[in-house]
This record gives sequence, structure tokens and C-alpha cells, in this order.
Amino acid sequence: MNRSHEVEYCNLELRFDRRQIQNLIRELIQDGYSLYWNESEHHFIVSVRTGRKLLKLKFLRTMGRYKMVGNYLVRDEKLAIWIEKLINDSRGHAVVKRFHDRQVLRIENIMFGEIIRLVEVSGMEHRIIFQKRPQVTVEDMVQAFRSNRAELRAGVLRLEIDYELAVLHEAIQNGWQDAVEASKEKLKVMRTEMLQLEL
Repeated sequence: MNRSHEVEYCNLELRFDRRQIQNLIRELIQDGYSLYWNESEHHFIVSVRTGRKLLKLKFLRTMGRYKMVGNYLVRDEKLAIWIEKLINDSRGHAVVKRFHDRQVLRIENIMFGEIIRLVEVSGMEHRIIFQKRPQVTVEDMVQAFRSNRAELRAGVLRLEIDYELAVLHEAIQNGWQDAVEASKEKLKVMRTEMLQLEL
């Protein structure tokens, strides 16, 4: 076990269709991992053996698609690189904590496959290394006032909220606590956007 390479993926949220999951399984097998998977009406679980440990990747089935959710602690460097490629390729969301000798060194906030915030940790001190700021010019603001994008976005946002409420309802009904928390977080973000659009 390589303790110098330890990565925790928190609040992971990646979306796939069935073909993409089959491709992921094929990639892991080609990379030499021993794994098995099982499927139920609501879950698709891929169990990957790394040394003496078993890492269970959980995919929730929602409306014909799959959503990989949860928190994962990975001590296998090759598998960590694979998960990061997955986050990037699927334009997913995650909070990535990098450890050395069980001490957090860096925390990366990733949204839509892109690092939006990078924090360096030294003991109790946190130092922001990078934070992506929205780049809005005066011209962008003038165009926003002239356009009807806010009204169009409002309609789409209502549909997204309805969908996410359905996902939350399903997660509550089935007792999927990780999915419930992830869904609540998404709804908080959507609520903020609604307030910004002054709906």
C-alpha cells in the first residue's frame, strides 16, 4: 500500500449511460484490475480489487441513465489517475483531497470537470492557490440586459429543479443517503441561481 499516494474523492457526481459504464469496465480490465460487478433495479456496483482492498464504485440508476455518487478513498495511484480522467471526461463534480502520511496537503474543488478552487493545507493553515473568478465585462452585462437569455434559462431551470426533486424523492424513498445529500446540494445551487434570476 502506498501511503504517500492517498486521494479522497468527496461529493463525487458523474453521469453516464450504460454503454459508457461498459467501456469503463473494459478499461479497468485492460489496465489489469481484478473486478466484478452486480446490478439491481436501482444500482450498478463495480467492485475493483486494489491489493488487499476492494473499492466499490456505486452508480445510481435514474431515468435510464446512471450517476456515480459517493465518497471514495483511493490508495492506488493508477486508479486515482483513472478516476480523475473520468471526472474530466464526464465533466463531473467533486472535492478532491490529496494526502501525504494521512495529512491533507491539497483540496481541489472541481465543477464540470474543471478545477475552480485549489487550496494548499499546512497543518491548521489553508492558503488559496487558485480560485476561478467569473469574468464579466461591461459589454457582457449590456448584452445580458438586452437579451432574453434569463427568461429562457428560467424555463430550463424550472425543469432541472423538477427533475432534481424527482431524483431526491427517489433517493429518499430508497434510503440512499449519499444521493439525498448530493441532490440537496444541487438544489441549493439551483435555488441560488433562481434568486439571481429574480424568479
